[in-house]
Amino acid sequence: MLPYFQDMSHPIDPPEDLPLFPLQGVILLPGEILPLNVFEPRYLNMLDDVRRGSGHLGIIQSRSGTDLQQPVLAGTGSVGRLKQWQETGDGRYLISLVGISRFRLVREVERQTPYRVATVDYSLYRDDRLPRAAIEGDHDRLLQLLQAWFKAEDLTADWDSVRATPLATLVDQLSMSAPFPSDDRQALLEARGPAQRLTLILALLAERIAGEAGGAMH
Repeated sequence: MLPYFQDMSHPIDPPEDLPLFPLQGVILLPGEILPLNVFEPRYLNMLDDVRRGSGHLGIIQSRSGTDLQQPVLAGTGSVGRLKQWQETGDGRYLISLVGISRFRLVREVERQTPYRVATVDYSLYRDDRLPRAAIEGDHDRLLQLLQAWFKAEDLTADWDSVRATPLATLVDQLSMSAPFPSDDRQALLEARGPAQRLTLILALLAERIAGEAGGAMH
């Protein structure tokens, strides 16, 4: 097994023509880290090209019920910069991406590659590259709903760490990691920012808990 390599400490603007990694139920938000286990040959090829190029690739959700080899894609995704990778003894890549910015999918580009490439537009999400600002919100309410949901789903968490995490960071991490359905994840991705994502998460959690309990969450 080869050791980890650190990638690109200097900033490089992401390209307008971006290699795409379609994944259902996976989103990447600015400033967050996404670990991936890559084993499919076309995406191993893509990562080799990404490492030789700008170091960027697009994470975008595939639509359920479509062709697994050529799925219909969501209209909005995120560009990530390759931060770490590790080649395993059985030919896989273990990688991590850092989220840079969301994008709108403009059109796919014909390339002689086994993976898909698209022209993307970052202009709606210029603020994504700014430092994440603190947000105001009911941290205790979010924690209450999370604890009730995790209990209902038989999930565990380090609640001391959850309490200590800044609200904006916690909201973005939950948007990526909590077991929300793909459509809900896409809505969270497309929200204006952490404040709007917090409103959505509170509503989603209250709805989920109400469904488990057979009534409204108060």
